[in-house]
Amino acid sequence: MSRISRRHFLENALLMSAVASLSATGVAQAVSLRPEDDKVAANDLINVMIVGCGSRGGDHINGYLGDKRVRIAYLCDPDTEHAASRAKLVEDKAGYRPKVVADLREALSDPDLDIVSCATCNHWHALCGVWAMQAGKHAYIEKPICHNIFEGKALIECARKYDVMCQVGSQCRSNKAIQDAFEFARSGGIGEIKLTRGLCYKRRKSIGALGQYKVPDAVDYNLWSGPAPIVDPPTRPNFHYDWHWQRLYGNGDLGNQGPHQTDIARTFLGVDEFPSSVISYGGRLGYQAERNDPNYVDAGDTANTEVSIYNYADGKTLVFETRGLETPDYRGAKIGVVAHGSDGYLVQIAYDHCAAFDLEGKQIREFRGGGNHFKNFVDAVIAHDYASLNADARCGHLSAGLSHVGNISYYLGENNHVSVDEARKIVADIPGNDDNVETFDRTVEHLRANGVDLDKYPLSMGRALQIDPKTDSFVGDKEATAMETREYRGEFNIPSLDKI
Repeated sequence: MSRISRRHFLENALLMSAVASLSATGVAQAVSLRPEDDKVAANDLINVMIVGCGSRGGDHINGYLGDKRVRIAYLCDPDTEHAASRAKLVEDKAGYRPKVVADLREALSDPDLDIVSCATCNHWHALCGVWAMQAGKHAYIEKPICHNIFEGKALIECARKYDVMCQVGSQCRSNKAIQDAFEFARSGGIGEIKLTRGLCYKRRKSIGALGQYKVPDAVDYNLWSGPAPIVDPPTRPNFHYDWHWQRLYGNGDLGNQGPHQTDIARTFLGVDEFPSSVISYGGRLGYQAERNDPNYVDAGDTANTEVSIYNYADGKTLVFETRGLETPDYRGAKIGVVAHGSDGYLVQIAYDHCAAFDLEGKQIREFRGGGNHFKNFVDAVIAHDYASLNADARCGHLSAGLSHVGNISYYLGENNHVSVDEARKIVADIPGNDDNVETFDRTVEHLRANGVDLDKYPLSMGRALQIDPKTDSFVGDKEATAMETREYRGEFNIPSLDKI
């Protein structure tokens, strides 16, 4: 790693009680942020490469520019216009211009590069992290940490084998409001919690008609596609961002917004493993009514309405509700979590705001406060302390895994169209702690309120799947097992776990 000088650590020890010993790699075992007026030499800095220069990449830039211990040395994106725009942003704000590369492999051999910070499309997350860690770099990977279950396992293996920090971008975990709410729940503040509910009530309009469209001139499409097959021409009109709703690249909102809330929901529930079963139902519904065209086919192929029911081996249940059409809130939240306790309930209302209520709905506690997830990561890199990460690779794998198994259930039942009455009967027999019929009826009411004709465009009932929490794998279903990974393309292959 690039060196952090002993002189600064000794000075900081007097001022801020930092530990001044250097590790064999030249990184201190612990350090505090320097005073605002401290002058930092170039060779004191931790060098980072940000991979992916879209909207979330801009957040990474701002996050690292706010930390005087860090220098943005590289920006990487297969879209040269995105990369150039972000390089100018850094130059305007920081007074220096990072080196721009299209292929992250061009920078991984640089011995002064310490961190790779991944803000790419979902299908690139795991390979970016694997290559970075194999090169001895620490990795910050946006959620979902992986595009499929196998990739999550690969990232955990890499972090352990190469002894580097790997943090997933579940930034809620660094917020005081969430940390305090976790502690309140663990201390029995709302009694026993056997059911949590994640919510993604986030309006998502059609991404445009399924068709044939042009790759932007500034994009290296081979690099952009990476591990995924090359679809030529693309089938969505908006090349950037709308990949979220095509399963070759994204994971729908269950795997986009969802990992933030599945992460919080499973922590309130007190589970630290995969569920033992899952079933999902839903569809990509409502865009015919939205466009006033009964024959309209949206370019997305992930569900915009999806309810996933996860049961755990210890008798606990997690339900996740995805609604992409207009909808009212649920107990004060639209994008959040509700933890149902025996003595009350606790709601994550926003990333930095939670509130607890008694059984009659009277507020009994409130939790507020943000945090700095990037700082937590840099602190852990400097201390070389994996345990100090607020969201390590395994944490990211467990939370993203809920999205993956939920989507797999849906995909395997996508063509299993059922009437409302048939679906209600199936849902009524699903085990768990939720009133599944009440949740189902709210979902149907929501769809009908948005003009969805469920006779003409029926719900899909996903396949009930069994999971072994010891191996994070499906049991007794070859089709589901095959979907735990994907076929990788040539040079963009992720090696098997025994070859990482």
